[in-house]
Amino acid sequence: MPTVTVIQSTIVEEKSRMIRCAAYCRVSSDSEDQINSFMAQLKYYENFLADSETEILINVYADEGVTGTCEDKREDFQRMMNDCRKGKIDRIYTKSISRFARNTKDCLKNIRELKSLGITVFFEKENSATRS
Repeated sequence: MPTVTVIQSTIVEEKSRMIRCAAYCRVSSDSEDQINSFMAQLKYYENFLADSETEILINVYADEGVTGTCEDKREDFQRMMNDCRKGKIDRIYTKSISRFARNTKDCLKNIRELKSLGITVFFEKENSATRS
């Protein structure tokens, strides 16, 4: 009787090893300059990881015309945090700390929660990241 050897596909394994990334964008007003900045951020992040072999972009979360001082009003930020709690995201990219949050207390609270979940946040303008 011949021996049959089953060779498992590695495609799923490669995808599961990739770092699942999200991007967060925010502008605080509906002025024309802010809208242009918002659109530029969205376009940038949509193509951000297209050629990466180690990271995959899961989603771009964006709040338009919303202050960063009150996180309750930032619906997409809340959606992103919920997706982090569900284990869908490993890393978050954002333009700057001020885009992530303007309220120091909320910023620290969220970064600490993300750290406890093993999620890093990279702030591009400051060229710095939190540690997981």
